[in-house]
Order: sequence, then structure tokens, then C-alpha cells
Amino acid sequence: QVQLVESGGGLVQAGDSLRLSCAASGRTFSSAAMGWFRQAPGQEREFVAAISWNVVDGGSTYYADSVKGRFTISRDNAKNTVYLQMNSLKPEDTAVYYCAARYIPLVTMSSNAYNLWGQGTQVTVSS
Repeated sequence: QVQLVESGGGLVQAGDSLRLSCAASGRTFSSAAMGWFRQAPGQEREFVAAISWNVVDGGSTYYADSVKGRFTISRDNAKNTVYLQMNSLKPEDTAVYYCAARYIPLVTMSSNAYNLWGQGTQVTVSS
């Protein structure tokens, strides 16, 4: 069964850090573009960060303006895992965070372009 499983969410205070993990199984995702999205209550799912795949340097990273400089996406292809390091968290970062995989190594901010999604992990940031 091909699946993505997120972990690492929780309740933190403003200014704290969290690291989300997305473990892929059932196939290799080393050549897939991987993304993180989030959805707050009553809002649409929005792009957070993505990482492409490149045989030379492992891939390029892309971020939403709202998280640029605070969040870092990375991947460990040997572990079939993608991470989202979140620093200087703000209450407005509160949302369910989803990991997504696109079976071609080109990133996009459009959620419709991703082929596989995890179940999500809740991140709550208190003020």
C-alpha cells in the first residue's frame, strides 16, 4: 500500500519550533516532488513548501511568502522521508499540515497537481 504518514505535530507556544516528518512507504519517492500544505478551520488548503528532485543537488526548495525564512523543507531519500522544520511559530500557523507527493520531480504550488496525500497532523500555536 502506497502511503504518506505525517508526524510531529502538537501544541506549542508562539516562538517555539516543531519538526514535522512525512514517511513514505509502498514505493520509492526519491524522484518525486514533495510538498507541504496546510488547512486552517474554515479556510482553503494552502501551499507551504515544496522540494523538487535533482540528481545533481538533491532538489530545489520553494516556500510560501508567509513562511519564508522561518520554515525549512528537506528530504532524506535513503529514509524515504520529508521534513518540515518550523521555527518562530506564530498563532496564524495553526492548521492541519499535510504532506503530498507528486510523481514527477517538478514542484508546483497547486494542490491539484499532487498525486498522493497523507492524513495530516495538527499544529496548534498558542499566543
